[in-house]
Amino acid sequence: MATLSHPAFRFIIEKFGGCDEYYTEMINAPTLIHGGQFEKFYIDPAPVPEKIVWQLTGKTAEPIVQAADIVCRIGGIGVDLNMGCSAPDIYNSGAGIAWMLKSREETEALVRGVKSVLNRYEAESGIHRRLSVKCRLGDENYTDEGFLDFIDMLVECGAEQIALHPRTRKEKYREKPRWIYAQKIAEKYPEISVIVNGDVCDKSSYNKVCEVCPSCAGVMVGRAAVQKPWIFASLKNSVDSAGITVDLLSAGLEFIDYVEKYQPPEFYRTRLQRFFTYYCANLSFAHYARTELLNAKSVEESRMKLTEYFEKVPADRYKTV
Repeated sequence: MATLSHPAFRFIIEKFGGCDEYYTEMINAPTLIHGGQFEKFYIDPAPVPEKIVWQLTGKTAEPIVQAADIVCRIGGIGVDLNMGCSAPDIYNSGAGIAWMLKSREETEALVRGVKSVLNRYEAESGIHRRLSVKCRLGDENYTDEGFLDFIDMLVECGAEQIALHPRTRKEKYREKPRWIYAQKIAEKYPEISVIVNGDVCDKSSYNKVCEVCPSCAGVMVGRAAVQKPWIFASLKNSVDSAGITVDLLSAGLEFIDYVEKYQPPEFYRTRLQRFFTYYCANLSFAHYARTELLNAKSVEESRMKLTEYFEKVPADRYKTV
């Protein structure tokens, strides 16, 4: 969810009722502790600081431990260690899923170090910050024994929540996620919360994952929420049988406004491109709309292109969901 999980996106989700927790974009620990130019935008908890989970990444333990000490004092639910991102540039840098493949001693030192920081903060303030880890099954040669041994280590070191995307490092979205592994973890460790992630995009897939993983504490939704910011209302049964009517033009324009307000100008184009890549799937002429918006060279042009689309295809503006 890089370039997506920022305040502008959270505002749009909240417009439709919100969700229980928001993971931030991956925050690069070394850049944060050295006062990077754009880091203040990554650690802006708007509009719901109480729902924020700070997602940290880095290739060595010490900067991540230091970054945990910074973000835990801002607020939020807690700190998440990203050990699941399999993007080649992240993995090759030694971050993301690379942490599942390093020596046990190195990964254990990271988890214990962050847990120590959170414990110290709680002793000082009386405020608990949760430690969570997001991970995958491992590399292509993973085994059940090796995977569960890794989870054993995380729990022993103090992880209180595991969010599992049950695919391997190289598996893409064409392969089905093995949700049953999240259920196995939840059954083995009833003392922690297990969140299952992967291919939950509507009520049907949500119901299916709940059937497979009855012991899990929650479901994580990513890109489907970009296309359908109202998805959480649907999954939580907070929409009545008549549904709700979404004004796709107004919601899209609001998102543009929020990007302009809460992101630096250098980020405008990439944030808008990423959002509309998914959001345009709601439209009858999705490829045309997506091409127009991805080629927009400014915030003003993005507004113009979006408005022009609905002038040409007015029947697309309102969607009952």
